[in-house]
Amino acid sequence: MTKLIALALHGGAGPIRNPDQSREIAHMTQLLDCGERDLLAGAAAIDVVQQVIGELEDAGLYIAGRGSSPNRNNEFELDAAIMDGSRRRAGSVCALQGIKSPIAVARAVMEETPHVMLAGEGASSFARQQGFEQIDDPRTYFTPISPAGANTDELSHGTVGCVALDISGNLAAGTSTGGVLNKIPGRVGDSPLIGAGTWADKRVAVSCTGQGEYFIRAAVAVDVSARMTYGGFSVDAASAGALADMQRQGGDGGLIAVDARGRVAMPFLSDGMRRAVRHGDGRKQIAVFHE
Repeated sequence: MTKLIALALHGGAGPIRNPDQSREIAHMTQLLDCGERDLLAGAAAIDVVQQVIGELEDAGLYIAGRGSSPNRNNEFELDAAIMDGSRRRAGSVCALQGIKSPIAVARAVMEETPHVMLAGEGASSFARQQGFEQIDDPRTYFTPISPAGANTDELSHGTVGCVALDISGNLAAGTSTGGVLNKIPGRVGDSPLIGAGTWADKRVAVSCTGQGEYFIRAAVAVDVSARMTYGGFSVDAASAGALADMQRQGGDGGLIAVDARGRVAMPFLSDGMRRAVRHGDGRKQIAVFHE
């Protein structure tokens, strides 16, 4: 009997300045293959999601983790969230400083505390207490993808994410970001907010990417699940509808979503979205722009 799995990841939606995305495509392809292998071997969806996002954070190719941009004070504040759909457990961090893998800290918040979110110095202190690897010198660690002179309103939306369905039928989602260049210190986007940029339950797992304020106002990630639950929509229709509601408020971006039957949706309303998918039927797709 064929094992039913599905996996999708994204490296951010928005204006794609560099038409040559060969490095990003090669990297996403490698991560997709590794994640597929692990899921077929029986790995839990939540573990694969964390592993994939950790690699996206460390790559320095996306506006998350190592590739993040500084805020107005020239400090790096990172956000991340992860959610286990089988038990509706979640963990997130926001305005995290000095730690290399925000998604790993978010997972620890979920598993080692009674809380869902830790912020600022509290998140950083918790991460240090848990023994997570620290950044010795932000000036040499970070390699910002966004140019220093860029206008904040024109930036690519800086998010990475992953959703997965494992052979036990469990769904998981995660999202990580460095936010936008020159953001006000303490600004938090949708990525670490459960229901806005990240969501997983027994029906669907969702990770969003785009202009965070609009995704927050539309609660896009959980809206996908609500449309499936109460409206009976497919994951494709629910994802498109949730994005359309966000767009009506003036935002743009995209999302990746996988349902419990291995069906994947990856709609986006921006110029491009770095994305890779292994569908439940085994088909694979890696792309950046509209096809």
